[in-house]
Amino acid sequence: MALEVIVLAAGLGKRMHSDLPKVLHQVAKEPMLFHVLKTANALNPSKIHVVLGHQSQKVADALESLEPELRQKLVLAIQSEQKGTAHAVMQALPNLSANNQVIVLYGDTPLTPKVDLENLLAALEINSMTLLTATVDNPFGYGRIIRNEAGRIECIVEEKDATPEQKAIHEINTGMIATTTEVLQEFLVQIGNNNAQGEYYLTDLAGLLVKAGRAVGLVGATAPEMLAGVNNKMQLSVVERLYQESKANELMMAGLTLADPKRFDLRGELTFGKDCFIDTNVIIEGKVVLGDNVTIGTGCVLKDVTIGDRSEISPYTIMEKSELKVHTTIGPFARLRPGNVLEDEVHIGNFVEVKNSHIMNGTKSGHLTYIGDSDIGENTNIGAGTITCNYDGANKHRTTIGANVFIGSDTQLVAPVTVQDGATIGAGTTVTRTVPANALFVTRAQPRTLADYQRPTKKAKK
Repeated sequence: MALEVIVLAAGLGKRMHSDLPKVLHQVAKEPMLFHVLKTANALNPSKIHVVLGHQSQKVADALESLEPELRQKLVLAIQSEQKGTAHAVMQALPNLSANNQVIVLYGDTPLTPKVDLENLLAALEINSMTLLTATVDNPFGYGRIIRNEAGRIECIVEEKDATPEQKAIHEINTGMIATTTEVLQEFLVQIGNNNAQGEYYLTDLAGLLVKAGRAVGLVGATAPEMLAGVNNKMQLSVVERLYQESKANELMMAGLTLADPKRFDLRGELTFGKDCFIDTNVIIEGKVVLGDNVTIGTGCVLKDVTIGDRSEISPYTIMEKSELKVHTTIGPFARLRPGNVLEDEVHIGNFVEVKNSHIMNGTKSGHLTYIGDSDIGENTNIGAGTITCNYDGANKHRTTIGANVFIGSDTQLVAPVTVQDGATIGAGTTVTRTVPANALFVTRAQPRTLADYQRPTKKAKK
């Protein structure tokens, strides 16, 4: 029996106070809906049905950015009127295949653990439907699980329909169920809307099955806090911190040292070697790879970078789409824009910006420099205030600097230009033509001294 997943993502999200559809609000810089879809895909379903409603086209457009393997499994359905969760599931019903298992998930519950869904499916082997429940300290707003004297479920009562005695129950319905296509086809049409909301509740399915003598199993959540749904910005922030805490714990258990896991944000994927250390307030985005013995200082932002063994990234450095080899030292306050390859022992110091450049072994640029669209040989020194003038207003041009070159402070290299091996550029020089190997190249204006010079003064106001 194959598996299909239905993800309900049609809600308006009025309490988010935003023009953005609720399910596209981000956790770890990724839409909530994407987290749910990736968890669903980890169950290896044949199809994933996404029920859209409010701003459906905007959500459908966002789904185009998913990886192709996941995107090709998606089947979209539209709930043009939001009449409740059972009504939403019915919109996907015509696209379900016969004789399949079905799991129903929610696009605003991004942290749903895969293990809970696996437990739902395992329990479905002896039940017509299984429900994921949780016992919480504050059950307000959730449907309560009503059990009979034997401890089996009788029905689910929503908050607005519950009596005071029922509201005192702390076992709640998370909304996630596993069942079969046949059950949905037979029983969804029997659900009515005689309730305080006037909606068709999927939760009524449990009571209908019990009355029909069908077995309904209850599966307890392994981590109830991870099943928190998001209806407002405060809940979104809570879910964000839950996500970050769980990821930080995973990384530390795998051997990463975090100075403070509460001040660390993972917004992508991080792999690392032995004895790596990350200080406070570091943000990881995209795919980041650290070698062995890498140190990341406080306040750094790393996006899609690879950093080699024994490298040290000093505080408040920003790096994107760059590759650093062994024992590089970067920062503090450096910026690596996309397209860089820094070979072994390269040093990029404070307030140095590098973009689309290949820098060879042992080369150093200590401070206050812009290196753009450049190829620089080994053991070259770039003095403070040096600028590669790579843009002529229409096109970018490359600067080529050889090995063992010394570039004096406050030098402008007007690309396209080449400085050959062993050359020396005097401080304050503007280079506009090729500098030969082992030559000294200097351009300076003739100095003048005017004795007894009087500065201009402002005229007194009348």
